[in-house]
Amino acid sequence: MSPSYGIGPDCASLGFRTEPTGRAPGGASPGGVVAAARCLYTGPMTIRVSVVMPVRDGGPWVREAVESVLAQDFGAFELIAVDDGSTDDTPAILAEAAARDARVRVLQPQGRGLVAALTCAVAAAQGAYLARLDADDVAAPGRLGRQLAVMEARPALGLLGSWADKIDQSGAPIGRLTPETDPHKLVDLLARTNPFIHSSLMLRTELVRSLGSYRAAFEAAEDYDLWLRVAEVAEVANLPEALIRYRWHPGNVTSRKEVRQCFSVRLAQHAAAARRAGRPDPAAALASPPDWTDPACDAAFFAEDARLYRVLALADPDTAPAGSTPVDLAPLLSPSTPLSHRERKLAQRALATLLRRPDLAGGTGAAELLWHAVRLHPARAASLAWRYFTGATA
Repeated sequence: MSPSYGIGPDCASLGFRTEPTGRAPGGASPGGVVAAARCLYTGPMTIRVSVVMPVRDGGPWVREAVESVLAQDFGAFELIAVDDGSTDDTPAILAEAAARDARVRVLQPQGRGLVAALTCAVAAAQGAYLARLDADDVAAPGRLGRQLAVMEARPALGLLGSWADKIDQSGAPIGRLTPETDPHKLVDLLARTNPFIHSSLMLRTELVRSLGSYRAAFEAAEDYDLWLRVAEVAEVANLPEALIRYRWHPGNVTSRKEVRQCFSVRLAQHAAAARRAGRPDPAAALASPPDWTDPACDAAFFAEDARLYRVLALADPDTAPAGSTPVDLAPLLSPSTPLSHRERKLAQRALATLLRRPDLAGGTGAAELLWHAVRLHPARAASLAWRYFTGATA
């Protein structure tokens, strides 16, 4: 393995030697960080953690994300950056980092999409542990060392997340994400929702591989599907410490693919329920995300969900059908299973689309649509009714 550089207090224990670096005036480096020494490793290094960073067009923030990994106070890691077809300056930024630090590996898989990028990185990982970091987030300097110490002290632990400081596009703090830390509550929560921040997680590499890694069928919720499978065979936990800065911006997957993500969550929950009951995983044969508009879905194990999401998809008016064929509203008006909080929000937006497009409502009048909106959320229904009667929805 080629020479690598690591910064931090573990240098001597790992066989690194330190050498002095120059100081800028005032004792600080040009970047504003005091730089007294760096650790140079001149022989093969045993990589213990593989940091996985998929990226597509991450130019505005990827450099900061990469530098936050290289600045860790734990040095025995590799950073696997998977460039998923970037067209901006991301490839140049990654190439420069790889030329400067041999721990950075840049992969460009044939497949396209987040799941393909993650799968490629998991297959290529040399470390016993995987650490996720999105290309728009920032790792705290002690993140890898802290999580590794906990994972090695608890052999039964398969997945470890943390809290996160929330920042905006410019890096300004806008809050904190504090997912549940009680292990028993975590398992209960996981059956209903995702209580982990993907970008904060560390997992055991061989465990992820043995479970089949990320699965393409669960687009936008591929992480949740994997966490459910991990929790069936290992312990899961969250540290009550903010080990990353999570950047919130309009390009987040959660905001771009909300309808698909909610559908994939249901799909993952159905698959998990089957496994808990001792039945084969019904999603094992799915090679790609199901198209809920396909009539063939009416015979699938997720048939009821497909019918429901033909309505909830109207939450995005840009994807509403161009024709005037009415949509079957029964799965929304009388759902067979309760809607989640996020699905109720989608339902409100779908009803707003139906008020604007009565041709899709199949004879269901505005009064009935508004009544169902009241049942979902009275306050939002009042706003919806006001916009409808004042012509704002026209």
